[in-house]
Amino acid sequence: MSPLFTIPLWIDLAAVAVGGVQGAMFAARFTDNRLDLLGVGIIGIVVGLGGGFGRDILLGLPPAALQSNGYLIVATAAALLGMLLLRVFSRLGPVIIGLDALTIGLFGAIGSSKALAMGLPEVPAIFVGVVAAVGGSVVRDVMLNLPVALMHVGSLYAVAAGVGTATLVVAASLGLPVGAAAIACVVVTTLIRVLAISFGWSLPEQRALSGWQTWRRRR
Repeated sequence: MSPLFTIPLWIDLAAVAVGGVQGAMFAARFTDNRLDLLGVGIIGIVVGLGGGFGRDILLGLPPAALQSNGYLIVATAAALLGMLLLRVFSRLGPVIIGLDALTIGLFGAIGSSKALAMGLPEVPAIFVGVVAAVGGSVVRDVMLNLPVALMHVGSLYAVAAGVGTATLVVAASLGLPVGAAAIACVVVTTLIRVLAISFGWSLPEQRALSGWQTWRRRR
């Protein structure tokens, strides 16, 4: 099936670049893990490409990163840049947080836009966008042997991506140009993620199982 519209290659590569820089900067800060430069670079590349892989697999497409030389080259260069930036600047916590939020927004927007272009209904398009948005960070955390941020209190990864991609899909269904809807998605997702970190917003912690055990003892 031919797509209803085409996402420009430079937009996809820009998302890969932002993800690569953020991933390398994130990994380089974890000195306790004793990562060498190759390890940091690999994390950057994985973050840059992970969301796109998940998106294309769900859509039944060959991964775009394997269809063009540009993706791997950009991801590698971005990872190297991320390592350089961390060595030049010692206090880049806010920058990493901002890039992380921007990465989620970009991959979510591209994922949902590509799903709509392939003719998917609205709800599956949102799902594809969320998977694309959080895919790179999930693989990053697993490779670094860290708790997966998506699954823990205080991240709002999936919430930010879900609200952002839903904004895109609703706006597109109301007739707004996909480009404008995608920009709205990036802005909404980035703002929610940054504000959640700044003000400590989170979903309620799961306590149902412990409550069930207490109820059983009382019985």
